[in-house]
Amino acid sequence: MDWQAFWPPIRLSLQVALLASVLALALGTWAARVVSRRAFRGRLLAETAFLLPLVLPPTVVGFLLLVALGRRSYAGRVIEWIAGAPVIFSWWAAVIAAAVVAFPLVYQTMKAGFASVDREVEEAARAAGAGELQVFAYVTLPLAAHSFLTAFVLAFARGVGEFGATLMIAGNIPGRTQTLPTAIYVAVDTGHAKMAWAWTAAVIGLSFLLLLFTGRRRS
Repeated sequence: MDWQAFWPPIRLSLQVALLASVLALALGTWAARVVSRRAFRGRLLAETAFLLPLVLPPTVVGFLLLVALGRRSYAGRVIEWIAGAPVIFSWWAAVIAAAVVAFPLVYQTMKAGFASVDREVEEAARAAGAGELQVFAYVTLPLAAHSFLTAFVLAFARGVGEFGATLMIAGNIPGRTQTLPTAIYVAVDTGHAKMAWAWTAAVIGLSFLLLLFTGRRRS
């Protein structure tokens, strides 16, 4: 087995999953905070939109991202003007795809976490003179710390395993955009069973450890 070809998809998958989980965690936490603490018109529609990537086929998510971020789109042209290169078929595209599909998991987890926080404690902090940012940083977030950690782990695991949307907008360029799932697909398609098994074992082992860590934190 070619060990030099074995490690690059693993390294890239870990990098993509880490950045994607941070991005999804930031956006998902903000969205969950807004929805859980404010009543506004269209709230049900917003929540439904937040959860769509969870039920849509990954290829549909990838196609929508391809249209939204492609070179013909306004957002794609702006990104290309700023970065000097298109985002499509880059490893940043893989980060975006992983963050989008992980977002619903973060949103749901953080929404449940914020719902478990006693609002009277937050009100007491406000009565003591704390601002909204201080209440969130020093009261709400610490009380929802377990949900925060769980959301990060779930987002990371989802990012490592993302395939369909990533393949659509990042492609499968060895050494540049080839993540573990796409590497496994190509290995199976080209008859490299040993490499496919090795990468599959790496994904299973990593996912098992992440879920085990989350389970131990719950207990």
